[in-house]
Amino acid sequence: QVQLVESGGGLVQAGGSLRLSCAAPGTGSSFSMYDIAWYRQAAGQQRDLVAGMSRGAITNYLDSVKGRFTISRDNAKNTLYLQMNSLKPEDTAVYYCNVRRFIENYWGQGTQVTVSS
Repeated sequence: QVQLVESGGGLVQAGGSLRLSCAAPGTGSSFSMYDIAWYRQAAGQQRDLVAGMSRGAITNYLDSVKGRFTISRDNAKNTLYLQMNSLKPEDTAVYYCNVRRFIENYWGQGTQVTVSS
């Protein structure tokens, strides 16, 4: 059982920035072995992959966030981050962190990001 605890969401104006954090203390010393990702789901929409990073640090991003969002990880703190800059109203969604390895697949509780115009 691995619990992921998200934080950092909130209300910002267009053009502003937020940094989301997701702590995975239950992964212990194995955190570096997990692939990590951030997903988002806007009201009435499907859940989309926003950013992902393999355990080998290979990253991929949703086209609409490239150049604005950055996924990162701190293996010493068992934590992943999503730095979001130049936020747009269309970024408004619930953001979920994800950590997976082999048959393991864990999700955060979600954090609301609202960007006003």
